[in-house]
Amino acid sequence: MPDLSFVFAQSLSGLTAAMFLFLIAAGLSLIFGVLRVLNFAHGTFYMLGAYSAYQFVQWLGPGPGTFWVAALGAALAIAALGGVVERLLFRHLYGKEELYQLLFTYALVLILSDVAKIIWGTQQKSLSRPPGLTGSFSLFGATIPFYNLFILLLGPAIALAFWFVLQRTRMGRFIRAAALDRETLGALGVNVDALYMWVFVLASFLGGLGGALISPMRAIVPGMDTEVIVEAFVVVVIGGLGSFWGTFLGAIIYGQVLSFGILFFPRFSIFSVFALMAAVLIVRPWGLLGRPLR
Repeated sequence: MPDLSFVFAQSLSGLTAAMFLFLIAAGLSLIFGVLRVLNFAHGTFYMLGAYSAYQFVQWLGPGPGTFWVAALGAALAIAALGGVVERLLFRHLYGKEELYQLLFTYALVLILSDVAKIIWGTQQKSLSRPPGLTGSFSLFGATIPFYNLFILLLGPAIALAFWFVLQRTRMGRFIRAAALDRETLGALGVNVDALYMWVFVLASFLGGLGGALISPMRAIVPGMDTEVIVEAFVVVVIGGLGSFWGTFLGAIIYGQVLSFGILFFPRFSIFSVFALMAAVLIVRPWGLLGRPLR
């Protein structure tokens, strides 16, 4: 049996990975829940967010607040890109078959990935952790980096903020209504096209923010988008497509299963995650907290 402090550290590592995945998968689930589009290109927005944060740091130079300005600037830039993509491309996908959506968004992945290679090359990039979060502390015998603690606190904070927006604001009521009945909402005088664009912008912001925040912890390389989109799809399938809290729960489950799978079954850690997804699909095809589609 491993030491309890090591198990605690492994659990925190899984939670940190879960919070990153939640940022990515929340946008993916939001797009599907409202727009009914399977956006395979969402992972590319995550990758472009990481590259954009790197580029902003290069432009701004070293400084105490450079990383935070770069992370926010990258997220806003990807949100703007998402708005343009939605207006020019995604608006033609609404109501189409899922296979057509996947093929279309995968083509967008290939195009944007090649654009990223042209701009930043194929060599890996990296960013340093922001000043003030470079150290670590000890808790129950486990060493916890300050930056990991920041991510652990940021994930639930963002989840609660978006829950408040969706449940307690006028815009949130419109978003929930659009997910249920777009035609009726439009008949009541709401500009559904503009609402769809802002939902896509919000989801793109989350993807770009996730990519910017993970850049001090992982190398920024071409292909990181396809890796994360597979993980994000597993998360939303486990939690339930279109379910916000299901995505949060799915991310936590995914992070813990992967983390302890690496600890106890190193050769089968990835298999354990996909086995869990298969079990959920067999028992509840609509996910743990999702609802059956009608």
